[in-house]
Amino acid sequence: MKNLFIIAILVSISSICTFAQEQENQGYTFTTIKELPITLIQNQNRTSTCWSFSSLSFLESELIRLGKGSYNLSEMYVVWHTYLEKADRYIRTDGNINFAPGGGFEDFIYVMKKYGMVPEEQMTGLNYGEEAHVHNEMDAALKGYVDALLKNPNGKLSTAWKRGVEGILNAYLGVPPSKFSYNGKDYSPVSFAASLGVNLDDYVSLTSFTHHPFYSKFALEISDNWLWSESYNLPLEEFMSIFDYAIHNGYTVLWASDVSEIGYSRKGIATVPEVDVNQMSGSDQARWLGLSPVARNAELSKIAERPCNEKTITQELRQVAFDNKQTTDDHGMHIFGIAQDQDGKKFYMVKNSWGKTGDYEGIWYVSEAYASYKTIDIMVHKNAIPLSIRQKLNIK
Repeated sequence: MKNLFIIAILVSISSICTFAQEQENQGYTFTTIKELPITLIQNQNRTSTCWSFSSLSFLESELIRLGKGSYNLSEMYVVWHTYLEKADRYIRTDGNINFAPGGGFEDFIYVMKKYGMVPEEQMTGLNYGEEAHVHNEMDAALKGYVDALLKNPNGKLSTAWKRGVEGILNAYLGVPPSKFSYNGKDYSPVSFAASLGVNLDDYVSLTSFTHHPFYSKFALEISDNWLWSESYNLPLEEFMSIFDYAIHNGYTVLWASDVSEIGYSRKGIATVPEVDVNQMSGSDQARWLGLSPVARNAELSKIAERPCNEKTITQELRQVAFDNKQTTDDHGMHIFGIAQDQDGKKFYMVKNSWGKTGDYEGIWYVSEAYASYKTIDIMVHKNAIPLSIRQKLNIK
């Protein structure tokens, strides 16, 4: 559990809820302000491939925006090629990159440029007796294999080692098609990607941290950024302005965030509840100190599930949480709308990849405070950025 919330459980929550005591169990009521088209909710199930699911959800919405129609693209085609590329870099760097199933948003662009894309029906990735994705065994087999290669038991690497990686991937995810038919036309993965008509160079990553200069680019120091792709760095106020500008101008937002906070409820709400030590009462303190850690966490989770006062998020608070590892790169999701609760507070509508779970069947409502505090980075079309900011970043 994060230190910030371990401290929080020791203080009173008497002033958190905005409703009167008799209404304290009432949940949220949301009104949609702006909602953009998305494709069907998907389920990554027991995998760490949220980055692929969210990225392709974002791309599918882009295709709708561009008038290309509705597509269901293959997440596992991207995962297959990303794993192979990652294995190559892992061996070349003597194991000094993170070889794991996680990834970043730049990965799908890298794969599409080099290997193309296929529809979901051409590569479901379910080649191992499961009806839903379960990657624990495959991940362990791949990691064990490349670690064995690092020991160089022959004194030099053979010409077969990459085929070994491919063999494991093929056994679990299937063999990537070289040719296929779709809607009556014949394609290769490269020609299919070209037929989508998306300029992949139009998409940029942005973030907001003070350990690098603003209005410059840097590679986020997170383990899943194995490509060391760069993000533009903005002051927090300008960074957050892009969320609203994008949605109101018809562009969705690819969103990476920490979701391990108590305020990120599995029921479909994400907030940053405020706990004020100055308003602590003796009776509340005694009650909270008497609860077990599990019980206290359960009570705090309930706070996040109904309207409450939230912390004021500053650039400094955000940076401290990133520096001390309270904010980590946990999950990739897809922001497609803006809503407000019954008190008029702004929330972002987020498409998750955990199936139709939670109170909103796979959709999360994330407060502006939570997004300000816990966002790692976002990816958007360059035209989703206000012109004044694009000029500062020298984005043409």
